[in-house]
Amino acid sequence: MIINRLSEIMGRKRLKIADVVAGTGLAINTVSGLYHDKVKRVDLETLDKLCLFLDVGVGDILEYHREQDQG
Repeated sequence: MIINRLSEIMGRKRLKIADVVAGTGLAINTVSGLYHDKVKRVDLETLDKLCLFLDVGVGDILEYHREQDQG
């Protein structure tokens, strides 16, 4: 399972969606979808812009947790 931590990072930095849109040049729908964890896929270019703007690594935004086998 992949966990999206964008909203937590933005909360710690006290950033609004509009701040991230202005700072990255990404579309509001892209940032909003990521913030609300409603997206199924993310472009590498999007992650690159977010990492640069937020001064974090990809692993800070997206986190992988192995799901337990359902026997």
